[in-house]
Amino acid sequence: MTVTAVRTGPVRLHLSENAHGASPLALQAARDALDPASVYPDPARSAPVRAIAERLGVGEHQVAVANGSDELVLLSALALGDRDRPGVTTAGTFPGYRVCLEAVGRGCREIPLDGVQVDAEAVAAAMERAGIVYICHPHNPTGAVLDRDRMELLVERAAVTGTPLVVDEAYLEYAPAGTPRLGDYLGSGAPLLSLRTFSKAYGLAALRIGYAVGSPELVARLREVQGTMPFSANAVAQAAAVAALADRGHLDEVRRQNALQRAWFRGELERRGRQSLPSATNFVAVRVRDSASAERLLERDHGILVRDAGRFGCAGYLRVSLASAKDLVRLMDALDLIDPVG
Repeated sequence: MTVTAVRTGPVRLHLSENAHGASPLALQAARDALDPASVYPDPARSAPVRAIAERLGVGEHQVAVANGSDELVLLSALALGDRDRPGVTTAGTFPGYRVCLEAVGRGCREIPLDGVQVDAEAVAAAMERAGIVYICHPHNPTGAVLDRDRMELLVERAAVTGTPLVVDEAYLEYAPAGTPRLGDYLGSGAPLLSLRTFSKAYGLAALRIGYAVGSPELVARLREVQGTMPFSANAVAQAAAVAALADRGHLDEVRRQNALQRAWFRGELERRGRQSLPSATNFVAVRVRDSASAERLLERDHGILVRDAGRFGCAGYLRVSLASAKDLVRLMDALDLIDPVG
């Protein structure tokens, strides 16, 4: 498998897109689903719900499919937990959790990171007074993962307090084997919800489809409020998702190539004397002196799009999507000009 160039224009290293592209089977299923375009999609999302449940070994009543995991963040903020208490998330992460909590009037408390990863102990301590808790794992934008003891601490506190624990696992397919995942604890009785997406490792970002898997009571409530937008997951996306799940060989190859590219990129950065953070995802956080200025200069002078992690509260790092060696060398050469080491 080679890295796929999806379009001309600036080098796109800013949105953690899958540089290898979607499964050919998924793309063909998407094309086939366009005919007939005059027919509404299945509001129950029956085919992807069934396929996801079979893949994960859970009941269909534990799965909700939506227009990307973004929809599920909003629905969970609207419907889950004690709305009279603020939601909790971490500082220095994907801003969608805070934006949704504030938009629905719940308010949001942000727990500072422990260096570059979730402070599980502080988040656990905050659960008793929280209406709902969101964490991102692997963490965006640093790429860090929790160890099993810290994940179990969060699950145990969710069980004790009754506070729903929502874990955004958008990048989990890229993580090494043995990385703790919320699905390991769905039998614990704790109120748990994992958010997953087909946008990253499955390469279907343009189609907008994701899913939640979790405690039956939480999923039932999500489905109830999802009735306000019954056709949010379109027929093309539903068909592509089912086909993508069936093509395990493609996903395995994407993960293998991503791991190789990640190791090569971090090695090249180190060779040039540039620091980066360990990552379990398809992006790497690269250290620079002024991340806002670097983002601006890379786009203006070099035609390279990256994400200033300061937008997430992690100033001093650029989140760089993995891509072809050619594009990553172009980035490193440009960084040497605008942010020389030493």
